[in-house]
Amino acid sequence: MPVPGGVAVVPLGTASQAPQATYGDQRVMVIQDSDGQWIAVVGIPLGTAPGRQSLLVQGGTAATFQVRAKEYAAQHIKLKNRRQVSPDPEDLKRIKRELDLQLAAYRTYRDGVVPSNVMLDRPVDGRLSSPFGLRRFFNGEERNPHSGLDFAVPSGTPVKAPAAGRVVLVGDYFFNGKTVFVDHGQGFISMFCHLSAIDVKPGDEVARGAVVGKVGATGRATGPHLHWNISLNAVRVDPAIFIGAARRP
Repeated sequence: MPVPGGVAVVPLGTASQAPQATYGDQRVMVIQDSDGQWIAVVGIPLGTAPGRQSLLVQGGTAATFQVRAKEYAAQHIKLKNRRQVSPDPEDLKRIKRELDLQLAAYRTYRDGVVPSNVMLDRPVDGRLSSPFGLRRFFNGEERNPHSGLDFAVPSGTPVKAPAAGRVVLVGDYFFNGKTVFVDHGQGFISMFCHLSAIDVKPGDEVARGAVVGKVGATGRATGPHLHWNISLNAVRVDPAIFIGAARRP
């Protein structure tokens, strides 16, 4: 059953053309399964309360799904750089500018583009370290939950696109460090951060397995690792779902 930070797969029927569906104010991914049925693949925000949720489907009909509760563990991190825990006023202005850019990238929706595959390759080969959804405490102060999946790999390890897509944003940000966003189509977005190097630019079309950058420890990081986000309908969801490594609620 779908959980906060997870994905709902909602059947939409067998019309001749793909129906449009929205969740909240965002279009959701709609693809066709092997039996010819259209399905919506919906990202569920971490803050969603248990209970029934609705999609608005083209034509004014609704489709519903049930969300089940899930508890995520806590993580305590010590940082030497106090500004990365309590940014100063100039830092906060920079963070706001950068957040606006990144939220716009997450809202990217290329209509008519079917993702090459919703089952993804791992962007690096390495041990999974911090999982998605952890409640994070930096120097004892609670901050936003962990919005991605971390891989413990050495600095300089090539980071590969887990599916074909288009680069929509690159940057060097206060918290995320060197960062790449890849749009796989229909609001299905990969984000890779804390990189030591970026090997692509906005507008580049990348094939599955193409190198987009190299692992590093830039931004708010305690050591080299890859942080990988997946976003659906502008909602961060657990990347482990798409590589067959998700834990049961």
